[in-house]
Amino acid sequence: MATEPRCPDCGVGMESGRLGSAERFVLDEQRDGLLGKVGAKEQLDVDAVVCPECGLVRVYADVDE
Repeated sequence: MATEPRCPDCGVGMESGRLGSAERFVLDEQRDGLLGKVGAKEQLDVDAVVCPECGLVRVYADVDE
């Protein structure tokens, strides 16, 4: 993540973390190329952040711009 997000409720900097086994987000659309032809779905890596004050967790997908 390029900049440290701030909690919308508390205004403090959020801390990076991991979601354990749910580290990818699978889209319903097919992947391009050969893998898409055999039924593979598009997947995105995700990053999670947590507010150390209130416990709010946000998940951001790593998308190409």
